[in-house]
Amino acid sequence: MASLSPVLLCALLWGPAGALRCLGDSGQPVDWFVVYKLPAHRGPEDAPWRGLRYKYLDETSGGWRDGVGSINSSEGAVGRSLLPLYRSNASQLAFLLYNDQPPKSSLAVDSTSSRGHTKGVLLMDQEGGFWLVHSVPRFPPPASSGAFSWPHNAQHFGQTLICVSFPLEQFLRIGRQLMYTYPLVFDHKLEGTFAQKFPDLEEVIKGHHVVHEPWNSSVTLISQAASTFQSFAKSGKFGDDLYSGWLAAALGSNLHVQFWPNSPGILPSNCSGTQQILDVTQTGFPGPSGPTFSATEDHSKWCVAPEGPWTCIGDMNRNQGEEHRGGGTLCTQLPALWKAFQPLVKAWKPCGEGSSAWKLNRAKN
Repeated sequence: MASLSPVLLCALLWGPAGALRCLGDSGQPVDWFVVYKLPAHRGPEDAPWRGLRYKYLDETSGGWRDGVGSINSSEGAVGRSLLPLYRSNASQLAFLLYNDQPPKSSLAVDSTSSRGHTKGVLLMDQEGGFWLVHSVPRFPPPASSGAFSWPHNAQHFGQTLICVSFPLEQFLRIGRQLMYTYPLVFDHKLEGTFAQKFPDLEEVIKGHHVVHEPWNSSVTLISQAASTFQSFAKSGKFGDDLYSGWLAAALGSNLHVQFWPNSPGILPSNCSGTQQILDVTQTGFPGPSGPTFSATEDHSKWCVAPEGPWTCIGDMNRNQGEEHRGGGTLCTQLPALWKAFQPLVKAWKPCGEGSSAWKLNRAKN
């Protein structure tokens, strides 16, 4: 019997050839990937790409790898996955692009600050699609721009993006989660059968959101390859920190939390409950070329249970203002993710130190 070509084998494994999936750095469909955009001033003399290098992780990568070229390129995982948005044959797709800091927005600041502190992309065809949760302001470009690009404003600091491929029916649950987070949708297309299938997404596009308790929601999501993810979403009326007010207890785990510490009202590490929520102050990648960088250089939002097995990637910081804004995180117990993220934590702020104190505890790994 003749052997199958790689293209045919891929089609058989992943179902209908036209079904949308996350595309990895290899250009092949993947169940999920994580991209960690590195801060600008790190790495070898790479002036032409300064601020555009990234680390890449998926279920087959065996840990962090250097990204394929520049994150601004359509050859990498993020660019490849989003290319369908910018093609002329996008008529068979549905999408939502949301960001509390939208690209080239004409919206008044007051109209965005009441929305969730949440950023992401939903992209679907009739067979399935993906959810891209990220930390990148003014991203991605609207579909009308006709081309993928990385915003200049997001080159200097670190950023995280997680893409997960989901069967079409899972977007019913994702739509419900977005009703809690109250995202600012700056571009969308949800027509015909898509609008009929996903009424909550229709409501999200209209700017509607939950108006009664409970003010938070956790749902289980099953990926195309049957991996389990847990989505945590809160309304602004939840009125508490996502991590210390809910997530740590829900996961039953201590948490190391990486977030943007350059905003006002930063919440200090919290050990008042059963779980400890510790603010990460330094991140470092393995290998002789690292790099290692401070949280003040890193706009990414993620947390990891130091003893395992949870890893979460989302779009919320730990500050007083975001206690009263919607947002969330996507968590999983996948060993590949935990093994990649847990060693990244090099230092954190101990409990009992004020938000302005930067006395560090050092990790032993």
